[in-house]
Amino acid sequence: MLDEGAEVTVVAAAGEVQIRRALLSVSDKTGIAEFARGLAELGIEIVSTGGTMGALEDAGVPVRSISDLTGFPEIMDGRVKTLHPKLYAGLLAVRSDEAHMQAADEHEIEFVDLVCVNLYPFERTASMRGVTDATVIENIDIGGPTMIRAAAKNYAFAAPIVSPESYDAVLAELKEFDCRLSLPTRESLAAEAFAYTARYDTAIARWFQEKREDFPPLVVRAFEKVLELPYGENPHQRGAYYSQVGARTHVLSMVSQLGGKELSYNNLLDLDSARSLMSEFQVPACVIVKHNNPCGVAVAPGALEAYQRAFACDPMSAFGGVIVLNRRVDRALAEALVEQFIEVLFAPGYDEGALEVLASKPNMWVLDDRERRSAATGDRALRQLDGGMLVQDRDADLEEPSAMEVVSERRPAEAERSELDFAWKVCKHVRSNAIVLTRDLATIGIGAGQMSRVDAVRLAIEKAQSTLHGAVMASDAFFPFPDGPQLAIEAGITAIIQPGGSVRDMDVVDAVDEADAAMVFTSRRHFRH
Repeated sequence: MLDEGAEVTVVAAAGEVQIRRALLSVSDKTGIAEFARGLAELGIEIVSTGGTMGALEDAGVPVRSISDLTGFPEIMDGRVKTLHPKLYAGLLAVRSDEAHMQAADEHEIEFVDLVCVNLYPFERTASMRGVTDATVIENIDIGGPTMIRAAAKNYAFAAPIVSPESYDAVLAELKEFDCRLSLPTRESLAAEAFAYTARYDTAIARWFQEKREDFPPLVVRAFEKVLELPYGENPHQRGAYYSQVGARTHVLSMVSQLGGKELSYNNLLDLDSARSLMSEFQVPACVIVKHNNPCGVAVAPGALEAYQRAFACDPMSAFGGVIVLNRRVDRALAEALVEQFIEVLFAPGYDEGALEVLASKPNMWVLDDRERRSAATGDRALRQLDGGMLVQDRDADLEEPSAMEVVSERRPAEAERSELDFAWKVCKHVRSNAIVLTRDLATIGIGAGQMSRVDAVRLAIEKAQSTLHGAVMASDAFFPFPDGPQLAIEAGITAIIQPGGSVRDMDVVDAVDEADAAMVFTSRRHFRH
């Protein structure tokens, strides 16, 4: 406990300052009364502001107002209450510097050794539907970040606390070491504090930027760690997963893990690709992804049939893949799933009987999707390069069928047109150069990531597990020569969908017409590198 009496200003070495006075001013009041009570029981004086002071008084914690410390009242509806030199001199004084100590004596500065501050809920407020600009701006905290940064800068003599999760550990150390916090603890708290204010400023900057322009001169984003990963893309690489601060959803938002070991870097890459493709479908569907490419996609009246038909596309590649469903998993579907080796299973719910069956595969990651929000429209896609970043609009939507053009003499039959629409949705999510062959609303051959488009056609045909007679083909970009469509037609393809735009488009169309096949131009490509 600290002795009562007047404060004595003495020169102190870094790390040797005893906590005598703490300033508490928080928006999130979780645990603050208990923390303040613990500080007060150690003899530490509590200074506070506005609503925090009221909460502490209601809890019976002795507290001194900030106005009493500074000699200046809170004014302008609380906009000005902590911005005062008496407070910041008490926070920023280098106590090993005799000149600083003399200035403190001359101006009757009272030192503040610990600052516990969290900020107005700007992110939450800005994301609310229908919120006004005035309300958002009122939630831009000024004094709070300034206090946090001052204490963090002077961590050799002061301690910033920005998270309720730190309260118990800080109290425990203060009790054990006679109201002192070690220098490593202070440095750790300072690092957390600067990251906290950086995140806050990033959210504010982004809000202002997105009101004015799509590609601002400076792109600022913040990310917070969600998971430590067992390794990166390869076992010798370390890895972690971070979600973007302010994003409405992310690949693991509202997702519970019901079984399996730790998710890996590659699992998350594949899961992101599979979820993106699944977003194209409202009817029961199954998407199987391996090495960041779909290897089987199907829609059907029910989830079990969708899975069986997607798996049939390429059973070898599906081995150890990521499976995403958009319907609950019942026992019958679970029994079909456990017959194969699956790395990750992702679905919006599981029947109790299904979980009993899936438990027989303890190494399979079973993920329960409870996310019902959609990603924010207009969000940009980011890709990191060496020392830089590419930013673009997301390739989020597909062309309406009414905007597409039939360029062949024969128009696609109604069933062919439905099949082409399905193939086009899948093709958009396959790595370029991309060719997708489908029949009966299921993929039957996929050629992905080839340097030559005609080679992508050959690969898709070679991988087909069943006859291609009556199937359709989608290409993510135009055919530069007729050879790709000719190969497909010879294999049994009757209709083709592609963007068009080649200088040899008419040669390609002529080859299609000669075979009495059908071709649709979308006028928009969907490269995915």
